[in-house]
Amino acid sequence: MDSFFDKGLEQRKATLGADYVEKNLAAADDFTRPFQEAMTAWCWGFGWGDETIDPKTRSMMNLAMIGALGKMQEWEIHCRGALNNGVTKEEIRAIIHVVGIYCGVPQSLECFRVARKVLEERELL
Repeated sequence: MDSFFDKGLEQRKATLGADYVEKNLAAADDFTRPFQEAMTAWCWGFGWGDETIDPKTRSMMNLAMIGALGKMQEWEIHCRGALNNGVTKEEIRAIIHVVGIYCGVPQSLECFRVARKVLEERELL
């Protein structure tokens, strides 16, 4: 399990940024630390550590799935991560179009609202 954690920590930092990840881990307490550690090992080590799907494609999949679920705080975090993994502004727009087609216009509008915030922060708009 430690190898999954170490691999996951590396991938999590590469995608979401070392500062963000270290801040989250430092904020973990006795109540939340086991989940942070398990999530890092399972999601980022086992899931993202599988090299069958490259990080850019995985980021695109995440934006579509998290957008479909309407989890906008997580969508914002993964939008930043997608940019770190090479997803372009145009690809993010196309992903949001798919969310709109399959999940409805209101959900795509939420994704656009959050994407605009992230893209403006990165000075891409």
